Amino acid sequence: MQNPFENALVQLEKAAKIMDLDENIYEILKQPDRVLMVSVPVKMDSGEVKVFSGFRSQYNNAMGPYKGGIRYHENVSLDEVRALSFWMMIKCATVNIPMGGGKGGIIVDSKKLSIGELERLSRGYIQKIWREIGSDKDVPAPDMYTTPQIMGWMRDEYEKLLGHADPGVITGKAIADGGSEGRETATAQGGVYVVRELAKKLNLQPGETKVAIQGMGNVGGFMAKLLSADGYKIVAISDSKGGIYKEDGLDMGAVFEFKKQTGSLSGFVGAQNVSNEELLELNAEILVPSAMENQITVLNAKNIKAKIVVEMANGPTTPEADEILAEHNVIVVPDVLANAGGVTVSCFEWEQNNKNERWTEGQVFAKLEPMMVQAFGEVWETKERYNITMRAAAFVKAIERVASKIKI
Repeated sequence: MQNPFENALVQLEKAAKIMDLDENIYEILKQPDRVLMVSVPVKMDSGEVKVFSGFRSQYNNAMGPYKGGIRYHENVSLDEVRALSFWMMIKCATVNIPMGGGKGGIIVDSKKLSIGELERLSRGYIQKIWREIGSDKDVPAPDMYTTPQIMGWMRDEYEKLLGHADPGVITGKAIADGGSEGRETATAQGGVYVVRELAKKLNLQPGETKVAIQGMGNVGGFMAKLLSADGYKIVAISDSKGGIYKEDGLDMGAVFEFKKQTGSLSGFVGAQNVSNEELLELNAEILVPSAMENQITVLNAKNIKAKIVVEMANGPTTPEADEILAEHNVIVVPDVLANAGGVTVSCFEWEQNNKNERWTEGQVFAKLEPMMVQAFGEVWETKERYNITMRAAAFVKAIERVASKIKI
């Protein structure tokens, strides 16, 4: 298994060489500012106490408070949260929001916990880290297997310990608890703004452009609906069990209705069933991996027929596959740009909480669109200036911003 933090450091090194980064700043950026490792004892429903290991990596706060999710998963590791906090720093700086990079996690299979055990675990984790977070210090959010409900418990526990309200301490809350309108569709909406800008650069006509989407959860599903409404031909889509393909385009309304009725995509009339692996290699101009990481690898990269990959999942392309795609002149819009609509609207939630404001969904997207358009333009300009990939360009642009704020 590849060490994700080593991958992150390779990306940092590449960008540092391209931009001739100051040695001292490069040294600073090779390590997180602080990593918390905590043991969280939880009284289980049976009466026994189990101790869970948790982490919080605070990578760099030159741009603003640390920002990043908390995941509950058996495979959470120190290297994973360090890498993810580094990528959050890059993502926030790519779209130029006033936040730094953070990430947290607990080693747990949350599906095996009762609701009471889950609440005690979530509150216990905050009891261990509360002095190191806050709306002006570090702002967590949901991630894998954490929910608005869990964020609500965490915020409540934090405020109890703090002794007063601080609604901006955590984002990704339920709307009733101060969450932002538009958050659910924000990641996909940001991705669509980026696709529109790319279409202008490459002269793509939506009606003649085929799109294959891996994943139809919150991100992939909304992406399919929004691109379809823009006139793109969605020729393939999948869920975790597999997908469907129809060369002249799928009727997305009918697909979602079928999935709702049957619980599956398999057997959708007029389409052929495909596996998630096969979907990646179909004939389409645009491929949108929006499910799991490490989907495009050294094994399948050379078989990818799409000319554009829009990374809506985090880390769907391995570093080796990235090089193969670059050799084949495939344009990869990297995750740190493509899916940054989510963290941007999280930043808006934080801003609304801090100012005691409530914005409508229309106001949220009216602020999101120019930020995504500008970020795309800056990454594209950096790509052209250095003659590098869009991923390298996003890293260079982000590190330029962070470096300009670091005081040595």
